[in-house]
Amino acid sequence: MSRAFVRLRAPDGALHDLGHGDVIGRLWSVALPIPDPRVSEMHAMVSLRGSVLRLLGLRGRFAVDATPVADVALAAGQEIVLADGVALTVVDVLLPDEVMALEGDGLARQALPNVASLRLGARVELVAGHLPDAAATIWSDGLEWRVRTARAEHALSFGDGFTVDQRRFRAVALRLDASGAEATLPDGAVLVPLHLTVCYDTVHVHRGGDPPVALDGISARIVSELAIIKQPVAWEALAREIWRDDDASLQLRRRWDVALARLRRRLRDARIRPDLVRADGSGNVELFLARGDTLDDRT
Repeated sequence: MSRAFVRLRAPDGALHDLGHGDVIGRLWSVALPIPDPRVSEMHAMVSLRGSVLRLLGLRGRFAVDATPVADVALAAGQEIVLADGVALTVVDVLLPDEVMALEGDGLARQALPNVASLRLGARVELVAGHLPDAAATIWSDGLEWRVRTARAEHALSFGDGFTVDQRRFRAVALRLDASGAEATLPDGAVLVPLHLTVCYDTVHVHRGGDPPVALDGISARIVSELAIIKQPVAWEALAREIWRDDDASLQLRRRWDVALARLRRRLRDARIRPDLVRADGSGNVELFLARGDTLDDRT
């Protein structure tokens, strides 16, 4: 077995095996579709982080043990509540010693989701899911891996390679304890360790060998305030630190919503996970540092 997956029992009783990159949501096209209006189109995603399979909130909330969470390590016996009366049961979690990964020209080694699309351009990207315009599509049927390009389709095993537009790619074994180092979210954000240099009016986000991404203005102040506080805080308390001249709660809420949307759009455009600044759905917001992320507070 070269695939880590979680076996979930859906609300209708059906069993579904989901691996790294698979999405749960209301859309018919996701790995585990749940046709309920209270479930978001792309509600949550299974992600392999190191030697642990986790469920990450995307556009929806969920609860475990009656506690709202945005990220949970999956374990057999858990009940994950997506909405009132809509729950998933974790039947089993199966983890191999190593998983299938892809590396190549312009592409750092990455664990493969069940279905992946390889896009070529100014950047080489491995994106979860099927994209019609992809240079190559790689998928698993549970027994074997296959790759399809414009020229051919064939099985893909450890050590096998293929060429697309004169770029060479190779399937490799990735030890499970290293496989969480980098992964790709459905919106194109890349999960690699981040280093944040926080200077209040500016914030520099360093990601691997990429050029740093600079945040400034209100976006930088939001990140800096959260770095100073170092814990979840009510959005209104944070907003009043940023806009001290605004006493009207309604106007303050508008300012906050616009500023937060701009910050998340800036992060998405830079292919940085937008949950770096995360709201918990209960009025609190926090700076969410994943494993391996570091912070240099120069405020």
